[in-house]
Amino acid sequence: MRQLPIAGAYTFTPAIHADDRGDFLEWFKADGLAEAVGHSMRLAQANCSVSRRGVLRGVHFAEVPVGQAKYVTCVAGSVVDVVVDLRTGSPTFGRWEAVELDDVTRRGVYLAEGLGHAFMATSELATVVYLCSEPYAPGREHGVHPLDPELGIAWPTGLEPILSAKDAAAPTLSEATAAGLLPAYDECLAYYDKLRAT
Repeated sequence: MRQLPIAGAYTFTPAIHADDRGDFLEWFKADGLAEAVGHSMRLAQANCSVSRRGVLRGVHFAEVPVGQAKYVTCVAGSVVDVVVDLRTGSPTFGRWEAVELDDVTRRGVYLAEGLGHAFMATSELATVVYLCSEPYAPGREHGVHPLDPELGIAWPTGLEPILSAKDAAAPTLSEATAAGLLPAYDECLAYYDKLRAT
């Protein structure tokens, strides 16, 4: 596990064992993740998303507590996966980090509760699977507009972003902050401590 510059976000590149039959890899290792973040990740739900080239999903996050931690990988095709620090009061608030996920490196990304998540498909079709620490709860799920100039996420050039109606109507970072929608950094830290204590 390699920590990204945003606290609570990590990448993992698995060893791939290849022979004339194909490949084998361990794309998720609970013990390695627990060692890196200080607690086990509860597995409550597994999602699979298939997107055509240019589809942009996110920036999504859930209220903390309890939030929703995610472990994300791309099993077919390629995406640019983005973690955004949406925790008000965080030293890296508003900062984002992009990681390419694809079916070659088989890299994965972990993001803790309170962090925002988005990705754009860069292959003709991209299949993304992600493990979630909590089930989907519509009333606690929110978003920030992925094309907000204040965030300034450097999405791949030459692709026209395709957004859902919900994501296209999402507030900007400033609007979400003013509306009190974003998680507070100190509440996230307290929640992480609670997870470590269990």
